[in-house]
Amino acid sequence: MSPILFFCFIGLRLKSLFTLSFLLINFAVFADSKEHFSVDLPLVAEHIKVLASDKFAGRGPLTQGEALTIEYLATEYQKMGLVGANPNQVGESALGHYYQAVPMAQITPDPNIMLKIGDLSLQSGADFTARTEQISEKIELDNTPLVFVGYGINAPEYNWNDYANVDVKGKTVIVLVNDPGFATQDPEIFTGNAMTYYGRWTYKYEEAARQGAKAVLIVHETAPAAYPWSVVESSNTGSKYTLVDASDNASKLPIMGWLQLAATEDIFEQSGLDYQVLKKQALSKRFRAVTLKQNVNLTLKNEISHATSHNVIAKIEGSKYPNEYLLVGAHWDHFGTKKTPSGDIIYNGAVDNASGTAGTLEMARILMAKHKVNPFERSILFINFTAEETGLIGSEQFSKGEIIATKDMVALVNIDGMNVLDEVDYILQYGDGLSEMEDYLVAATAKQNRRVKLDPRPQNGLFFRSDHFSMAKQGVPSLLFMSLGDTDPDYIAHKYHKAADDYSSDWSLGGVKQDIELMVDITETLANSSEWPKWKMPSDFKTAREVDLAK
Repeated sequence: MSPILFFCFIGLRLKSLFTLSFLLINFAVFADSKEHFSVDLPLVAEHIKVLASDKFAGRGPLTQGEALTIEYLATEYQKMGLVGANPNQVGESALGHYYQAVPMAQITPDPNIMLKIGDLSLQSGADFTARTEQISEKIELDNTPLVFVGYGINAPEYNWNDYANVDVKGKTVIVLVNDPGFATQDPEIFTGNAMTYYGRWTYKYEEAARQGAKAVLIVHETAPAAYPWSVVESSNTGSKYTLVDASDNASKLPIMGWLQLAATEDIFEQSGLDYQVLKKQALSKRFRAVTLKQNVNLTLKNEISHATSHNVIAKIEGSKYPNEYLLVGAHWDHFGTKKTPSGDIIYNGAVDNASGTAGTLEMARILMAKHKVNPFERSILFINFTAEETGLIGSEQFSKGEIIATKDMVALVNIDGMNVLDEVDYILQYGDGLSEMEDYLVAATAKQNRRVKLDPRPQNGLFFRSDHFSMAKQGVPSLLFMSLGDTDPDYIAHKYHKAADDYSSDWSLGGVKQDIELMVDITETLANSSEWPKWKMPSDFKTAREVDLAK
């Protein structure tokens, strides 16, 4: 063999060996990455166990539990390689870019207030509740006229306006809870049994404020409200938190109240009216408001204090469209620790929502591993909200767009309590015909040989009761993943919002695994797509989106 041929031969052999080595190395890297694509259930369990431990003291906002929680989450995101999504550092911490400040006011009303309507004197807690989100130490109802406005709904798309032909400026209005669809069970009226946003108490207050009312008293009845009076009382008395705007929330309704049914019937009877008769009349779009004979008197005194809580935000930056964001969210907070005569009670909130928070961490780990192999075109932002349990406060702050404009948010996947038990052959869908996000859910579920099952309790309006709804009100299409009590019949009765919601090593976490895989699929699909999911049903959400995207 000539020297030239010899060296050519050696060169070819070396090139082949180099190519083979390169392929083997890359295969090993891919195989290693592939392992990281799988759900690591022991890691998820550890996250839940830590977040729901007594050390974290129930993860109450503005407590040492918050400090531990947000540092834990930011550190975990940082270890995975995600960057803090806030361009402005919060505080002195090296993790400050992972935080978003959420300025809140704590409002504590005088518990001994009395509501006087005509000759009736009603007791706070037993007969009514009253609170405010206005930053004011004293709000008075001084002989304000009283008007019954049926369901208190103004919905042009349903050709329904309970405020037609009545001026309620400066007045107190009484409204019914839920919407006429639930009361009639007629699918031709609103959406029948399924609650619309018009049935939520939050809407009742918002619309009354737009109409100029001074106060709203919502009549509580257990079936249409979907919870007993004890929930109303505990949720509307004592200290509450609110965001604060530049006008100290002057645009908010001055008095937000509830009435017991028996007290309501007494009020109507004193005016020579039958509440039950008028309630039936309010089921017609031809119903017109009725002014009662009595005036209303109430003095609400408040103690006001200010503090700052925090959302945690981390992102994977897209390679092609870095300013288009898929959001993955879950609230980190729970009820903290309550002091009682017999000792402290810690509300650890293991399912609600340490499980969902752990789910966002695991999704971030998997999606970051995928991103390192094949970078996503769009950015993915992981956000853990504060103060969900006290009124979606953290998500409301985020929805203001100071970190990311809502027009740049493609969609949101929100987790609020995961199925920590065994796998199931379905996934729950909250809302029906709302947005094209439901189509992505159907497609991803089919890949798992599962089926989509509509919310079995649509009358409870769960779609309107978690953090994604803050974004939905700004027009961002969203999916809610929630399994509170669906696979554990004992959960709602004995664990939900109770001290018994603790971590258990007996959990199989089979449902967690399949739901994380499902949410990763949907997020990954949209992160490599140019599509913008749209709202289907005519609504304020759809209108808000169209206006936002047109900017």
